[in-house]
Amino acid sequence: MSVQDRFSGISRKARRLAPIAALFLAAAGAAGWALAGKPAEKTASIAEGPSRPVQVQAVKIENLVQPRVLVGTLRARVEGDHGFRVAGKIAVRNVQTGDRVAAGTVLAALDQTDFRLTRESAEAELAAARSSERQAQLERERGTELRSRGWSTDQAYDRQKAAYDEAVGRVTRAQRQVELATNSQSYTEIKAESAGTVIGVFAEAGQVVAAGQAIFRIARDGDREAQVAIPEQDLTLARTAKPQVSLWSDPKTAHAAQLRELSPNADPATRTFQARYVVPGLAPDAPLGMTVTLTLAGTGATQGARIALSALLNEGGSTEVFVVDKATGALARRRVAVLAYDARHALISAGLAEGDLVVTLGTHSLRAGQKVRPLLDARLG
Repeated sequence: MSVQDRFSGISRKARRLAPIAALFLAAAGAAGWALAGKPAEKTASIAEGPSRPVQVQAVKIENLVQPRVLVGTLRARVEGDHGFRVAGKIAVRNVQTGDRVAAGTVLAALDQTDFRLTRESAEAELAAARSSERQAQLERERGTELRSRGWSTDQAYDRQKAAYDEAVGRVTRAQRQVELATNSQSYTEIKAESAGTVIGVFAEAGQVVAAGQAIFRIARDGDREAQVAIPEQDLTLARTAKPQVSLWSDPKTAHAAQLRELSPNADPATRTFQARYVVPGLAPDAPLGMTVTLTLAGTGATQGARIALSALLNEGGSTEVFVVDKATGALARRRVAVLAYDARHALISAGLAEGDLVVTLGTHSLRAGQKVRPLLDARLG
């Protein structure tokens, strides 16, 4: 068979298969159009579905006071060093840093050997002085009787009286020596003057210490204070503002405070002024050294709104919020100006009006124009 005959056969087969191919193409096209229409139907159903519920806050315009927030530490109002009133070798130390102590607790004691011997020696001197006093008293009584009978001279009587007076003086002196020795022995113990917490230990058992050397530092129970470094530009605010103190461990609870002390001199290294604020609302045994936040509310006020921090959207260098249109239920993004922040709120000075409904939760999953159903959070207003 020639090549020409082969090509002629193929052409006849192609003409017979052409109608079948056309039918397949038509069916495929119809199926494609059907599939292409399904996403549109699905999108339309989403847009026409029920509105999404969102939590909102009703805006209230009020006088906003821009606070100054500073960080400090919690201290006891009274902190004192304790030491021995006499020199000696520490025999025992009973407390460690952080221990709680009651009034009268023995914190440490010196070796009492030498102090005991000194007291015993003074007591022996007192006994000898009293014996001499009794002997001098008897001689004076005999001399008085002999003189009254004329058997003794005035000169002898004067000597006996002087000897007795000297013996009385020696007794008094010996008594004072016993008292001093007893006191010195009692000074070999350091006792807590009041209940508190040991915040410093500066010596160990076996160490020889001098009289008056600091061995312990005790923070007394009682009012707690916030110690804060005040920058130079905030000195006036520190004197006039209404201070509030909160613990970092409990930032939601703010305690009223009162300025008790403001250093007249700036720290040479930090150029700040040490201030101490009494916080009566804290427990007398509140842990010392905790981090506190001091909020100084100034006297100047600005009109604005206080909204939840979770309502803010920070994108592209601007701060925005979602506001619900009360008529249509649609969301709109609105740029706002933030005056300041506190632990839970943002203070908005511009961009919101009285009664606006601001979305406070789930803002990252919302979009402008979306229909929502606002649910007012009673906690936020």
